[in-house]
Amino acid sequence: MLNQRQIESFCEQGFLVLRQFCPAATRQHILELSKKHLDDRVVPYELESELQYPGAPNAASNGGQTIRRLKQAYDRAPTFASWATNNELSSILEQLLKEPVYLVRSHHNCVMTKQPRFSSDSLWHQDIRYWRYSQRELISAWLALGDETINNGCLQVVPGSHRLSFSAEQFDDDSFFIKQLDENQRLLQQKQYIELDAGDLVLFHCRLLHSATRNYTDQTKFTAVFTYRAESDCPLADSRSASLTDVPLSLEGTSLEGTSLEGTSLEDTSFEGNSLEGISEESNNNSADSMA
Repeated sequence: MLNQRQIESFCEQGFLVLRQFCPAATRQHILELSKKHLDDRVVPYELESELQYPGAPNAASNGGQTIRRLKQAYDRAPTFASWATNNELSSILEQLLKEPVYLVRSHHNCVMTKQPRFSSDSLWHQDIRYWRYSQRELISAWLALGDETINNGCLQVVPGSHRLSFSAEQFDDDSFFIKQLDENQRLLQQKQYIELDAGDLVLFHCRLLHSATRNYTDQTKFTAVFTYRAESDCPLADSRSASLTDVPLSLEGTSLEGTSLEGTSLEDTSFEGNSLEGISEESNNNSADSMA
């Protein structure tokens, strides 16, 4: 559970770092399974070349098949689902959202990878830009499966930016924050790097401005990212946000102490038992929430 100072810090800054939140055995199992899904190219996934962010390879060039995200993580295996719905995280999210909490399946819900040589830069943006919800108060949980540094593309954030109002003119046609504008430059001078050790967790608000560079090291960076909403913060009808049924955490949670999943085979890379039936083509192909 969070103390009052932590709750106030999140409300003021728009993010909160919880050091060593994930037990080492749990984190290692998630990492090993993520590596296997990446090596086996278990669908669905998103390629760097699909987005063409700065630094990304072209589809026909060397590195054109580099995977950027392992999508629909909750439905991939119990390992991912148990982490995403654990009781400790659920309790903290309920403290911040002040309501029963739902895991969002239409956005994030992935393992992000930044691979050597062929990763890309995520420009400044707010996650809410393509999400459609009644209250727009979602929170993402960013679990570092390995160390995250300036060199391998750790998160950069502008503290408190989730509380600001921006004009449409401050963003480009793809809803990236235009850093060349004087007023935007002044704000971006306040940026902070969030360097993490393996097992650290970052919670951040969906309106927080954030970015990340490409990975300049020779080791792939893995991050598990899930997004959550309050029960009353419903997705708007007929939007992509409403394309999948969200998961009520109060019915799904397990203790972090029990999520090491000893005995769970890494050979189980199919979706048997966690059907992807009902996932729309738009959900599989749209890359609007693939930032950072």
